[in-house]
Amino acid sequence: MWPVLGLFFLAPFVGEFLLGNIPITGMAFGLLLAPLYGSGAILVRELGRRAGGWPSMLLLAAAYALIEEGPVDQLIWNNSYAGHDYLTGPSYVPLLGTSVEVVQSILALHTIWSICVPIALVETLSRRGPWLRTRGLVFVGLLFLAGSSFVFWGNNSEEHFMAHWWQFAYGFAAIGLLVFLAFRVRPLPPLHGTAPSPLLVCFLSLAGTSAYWGSVTLISADWFEWYGVAIWCVVMVAGVVLVTRWSRLDGWDQRHRFALAAGAVLTYVWCSFPVKPELGGTEVGDYVFSAVALLLLLWCVRKLSAPEPASEPLPHSNG
Repeated sequence: MWPVLGLFFLAPFVGEFLLGNIPITGMAFGLLLAPLYGSGAILVRELGRRAGGWPSMLLLAAAYALIEEGPVDQLIWNNSYAGHDYLTGPSYVPLLGTSVEVVQSILALHTIWSICVPIALVETLSRRGPWLRTRGLVFVGLLFLAGSSFVFWGNNSEEHFMAHWWQFAYGFAAIGLLVFLAFRVRPLPPLHGTAPSPLLVCFLSLAGTSAYWGSVTLISADWFEWYGVAIWCVVMVAGVVLVTRWSRLDGWDQRHRFALAAGAVLTYVWCSFPVKPELGGTEVGDYVFSAVALLLLLWCVRKLSAPEPASEPLPHSNG
């Protein structure tokens, strides 16, 4: 059960603490988010492994992102969330009551870092097959519902905000479409050629995610909002096209999947310092959490570098 527990706690660690949203003094608050983040990551991983592998997990992770920031805490519709107006800007769409920049931001944060990165790291240290049986999946699903209800109740009590019914309607429609596609996607046929080196994959992952986060954290002017959206679209399309092609080449394996995750983790390590904690506090946690993340990456590298254990010869059979 250790991979399940590892993913349960790693998802909120990467999604909130490593990013710098929650300071080291808010560890207890992070534990309260684990049923939502951790159970969501486990469900995405288990259901995705039973469906179409990583393409399914990516689509389910995007559905999780919309669930968390849509029906659960309603950030994508609340123009005074946590005392901030994240919606008013050049990319605000009155017909939807939300901002294009906010939607693409939560898709980037939760799809990649909150869900896919923790899954890739834990799978590097464990096995790829299903971890849970039906009863385990049901339990995790109930825990996810409990965590979602807790966050919904907490935000509603604090924000006193409730989105319109039509916003919930199109939000659930988008989530349902992503879940439907996740169970319909099928692996593409392999291609001739050799996959690039994991080191190159890691570098390009770091460069792409850093380009996106650089536009988010270093430039905050309103006129730049659409440029940030454009950068996100370019990075997303280029990443999907390249990884879809590379993953079909000879030699693509867990080393490359870890390299993608490692590049994204390194981006969070550097961008956590300019990010100011939402709960206040010092930046001591940035150093502590970054050190923990680097040690985790080192552990994964050692795991991938270790020789495979030799299998014992089968006994001779008579007859």
